Amino acid sequence: MSGHSKWHNIKLRKGKADAQRGALFTKLSKEIILAAKSGSPDPEANYRLKMAVDKARENNVPQDNIKRAIAPATGADGAKEIEELRYEGYGPAGVAIILEAATDNRNRTASELRFLFSRHGGSLGETGSVAWMFDARGLLEVEQGRLSEDQLTEAALVDGVIDVRYATDGDRSEIITEPAELAAVRDRLAANGLRVTSMVLGVEPKQTVAPSGNDLREVITFLDALEEHEDVQRVFSNAELDEEQLEALA
Repeated sequence: MSGHSKWHNIKLRKGKADAQRGALFTKLSKEIILAAKSGSPDPEANYRLKMAVDKARENNVPQDNIKRAIAPATGADGAKEIEELRYEGYGPAGVAIILEAATDNRNRTASELRFLFSRHGGSLGETGSVAWMFDARGLLEVEQGRLSEDQLTEAALVDGVIDVRYATDGDRSEIITEPAELAAVRDRLAANGLRVTSMVLGVEPKQTVAPSGNDLREVITFLDALEEHEDVQRVFSNAELDEEQLEALA
């Protein structure tokens, strides 16, 4: 699992994940809005929307909220325009960061993110400032259920898959694909009986850095602060976080 996924799973297991972290309802609603805009407003005809709605329901988002989030894609008036933006920069200990945001006010979001980077000893950069350090990848999560690592790997190693990362500290494993193969891999995984719970086009670092000691604590604090911002949907970094040290910090 990626470093920050490990951290999140450890906090969940120890009961230390803040239920209000990151204005969760707002984030989930924005994902529904963007998913509905990207295709059909019918979840059964739009896989991204179906997963967004399922995730919202898993997190107890009221049905009325879900309907309001889908409404703009059906032509309803009065809704603010939500756009997807990508930001790049450096955090503490020189960790490279790429994050995806969904906002109805790009100037406000950029200002707030610039402040967050600066506050934690980093700097928000220009487009392309750290992108060269990452490769584009398709990123999926699947429920592993009672499958062992060998069983999951056997079911998940289909054409288009680059890597399978079994979650020893959670219940959802990561599947890394070639970007162009993301949708096809999703279908192949489903055909093998695996339930896909998340599917996005993202990035993976070409090389990682391993902060330790106080640097590790500062990096974790910074990554958490980014994820807590209600406009931030996803955070990618090149930090490799040691599981034993994360356990000690949790």
